[in-house]
Amino acid sequence: MKPVFNIAIFLLTAFGATAQTDSSSSPVLTVSGYVESYYSYDLGNPDNHNRPPFIYSHNRHNEVNLNLGLVRLAHAAARTRANLGIMAGTYANANLAAEPGVLKNVFEANAGVKLAKNRNLWADAGIFASHIGFESAIGKDCWNLTRGILADNSPYYESGVKISYTTDDGKWFLSGLVLNGWQRIQRVDGNNTPAFGHQITYKPNARVTLNSSSFVGSDTPDETRQMRYFHNFYAIVQGDRVGVTAGFDVGAQQVAKGSSEYNTWFAPVLVLRYAASNRLALAARGEYYRDPNGVIIATGTPNGFATFGYSANLDYQITPAALWRVEARFLRSQDPIFETRTGAATGNNTFFTTALALSF
Repeated sequence: MKPVFNIAIFLLTAFGATAQTDSSSSPVLTVSGYVESYYSYDLGNPDNHNRPPFIYSHNRHNEVNLNLGLVRLAHAAARTRANLGIMAGTYANANLAAEPGVLKNVFEANAGVKLAKNRNLWADAGIFASHIGFESAIGKDCWNLTRGILADNSPYYESGVKISYTTDDGKWFLSGLVLNGWQRIQRVDGNNTPAFGHQITYKPNARVTLNSSSFVGSDTPDETRQMRYFHNFYAIVQGDRVGVTAGFDVGAQQVAKGSSEYNTWFAPVLVLRYAASNRLALAARGEYYRDPNGVIIATGTPNGFATFGYSANLDYQITPAALWRVEARFLRSQDPIFETRTGAATGNNTFFTTALALSF
């Protein structure tokens, strides 16, 4: 962790220097953190303690572990902004396994400049949280304890350049992105094809959010380039006590380079949340993920990945900074894709998770 620590010290010094020299505003440097520990028990009782390979958060069985430990630095001024997040945990081990060296420990590292003095128009470059989906790696910001199948199998993070604009009334957010790939910090060897994305978010009022996000690019070397086209849509409606989130992912990828044939996948999800009080909340999720050709989740079985998921969780806000959660989740696949301790495969998977999250 010494190189990561040195990076943090360097950026902290740089942010501090910026805060002293940017006279256009009163620059602010903030430090925050997040720690989420968890315990998960899979009734399949896998001997290697690994949950199914398409699960990337809270993915260790029958052990107390750290899902995400994060320290963040944020600089904000009138015309500049920057963010640095250094992390550890099983989330980082699973989601950034393909990244080299200390990049596995980078949650975000980006810098931005405001392009128009009187408009909220920004250019940012670096490593960001993904512009796709309504769930993030930070559990306290999500209605469910664990992430949905569609969240675990679409980008959590990305790297590149983005131009973003927010209207003066805050109702519209528009963004265009040039990216290094599908959940990539470092490009795939031999891939020199830029990827692109967009995000449009509309908030007509404080209770409703509508979002459209896309990805267009290749996650393979140019020699075997297979173009991928992906779209995510979600809607969030939040009442005084009850909230509803509906999402839908759909993607298509070329069967082979230059082919006019595509393998497709899709995933709908519905989440309901009820706040019984200021401290107690309940949520339920229903989802389905269909990837018959194994573009995103390969199973090697006759029907590919075709899985329903159901979960229910209870949250208790111990203090404004501390959140305790419990969740029961059940997955049912068309094919027997879940391993058990005996080595036999089954089509059902049930597991229970509890987590304690602390933010500061």
